[in-house]
Amino acid sequence: MYKHIRKQLNGILRPAGGPRGACSGTEHVPEFEPQRHIRLLTFNIQVGINTSSYRHYLTRSWQHILPHRNRIENLDRIASLLRSYDVVALQECDGGSLRSAYINQVQYLAEAAGIPYWYQQLNRNLGQIAQHSNGLLSRYRPLDVTEHKLPGLIPGRGAIIARYGTEHDPLVLVLMHLSLSKTAQQRQLGYIRELIADYRHVVLMGDMNAHAEQLLTQTPLRETDLVPLPDTAHSFPSWRPEKALDHILVSPSLEIRRSEVVSYPMSDHLPIAMDVALPEGYLEKF
Repeated sequence: MYKHIRKQLNGILRPAGGPRGACSGTEHVPEFEPQRHIRLLTFNIQVGINTSSYRHYLTRSWQHILPHRNRIENLDRIASLLRSYDVVALQECDGGSLRSAYINQVQYLAEAAGIPYWYQQLNRNLGQIAQHSNGLLSRYRPLDVTEHKLPGLIPGRGAIIARYGTEHDPLVLVLMHLSLSKTAQQRQLGYIRELIADYRHVVLMGDMNAHAEQLLTQTPLRETDLVPLPDTAHSFPSWRPEKALDHILVSPSLEIRRSEVVSYPMSDHLPIAMDVALPEGYLEKF
């Protein structure tokens, strides 16, 4: 189906209604398999713009407003990476506006990667100009998915919470894109901290615009026992990574089998990947 969507680039069509639906539905999505390890990925895709130097922020800035043919090729390359993962957190997606040729990029990537479940969170609705969104892609059927608007002086940041397993002891994934402001981050992470307080198995993943040491020692996350990636897991800028802004933080109950910054420069951020396994005996609770 994504090939059909791709044809829209040959003649940019004005949609009959608003943006596409926000969710794929779950009828065709396989049940969660807690006995397996889960391959996670978080990726800020910069709405499909391939930025490989600081000058591109100026010379390619028009691509944040207007469509260009290379964008769909970039999305196809991103989709080829996503095929290897079970749950993907996406930031800086477009939900279907002029700049994306009215293509919901979350849906497009899910279909191009062969991932059956997708969920789009619209955070800034600028009509035909831009549909700033986060996205969740999943090979498993979530128990439920909720979206949250994060507090901040300037609205437009959000988080998606997907729960897997059982109501009594779920695996909770929080996908987010935090503000640049440290003051806003304090409020946003305080809000997130309250949301995860009652859960044992938690994963926070996304573009958090701060280093792990700061997140875990100078924000409300210091009240948690979340485990970060190594300090050397730099993801920004993609052409010369010097800052660790993208993270996957996990509860100590989850076994980290592998973690890495993926060398796949298709955006100004590099993706972060992690394989995790639920604690031994978790399957017996199903």
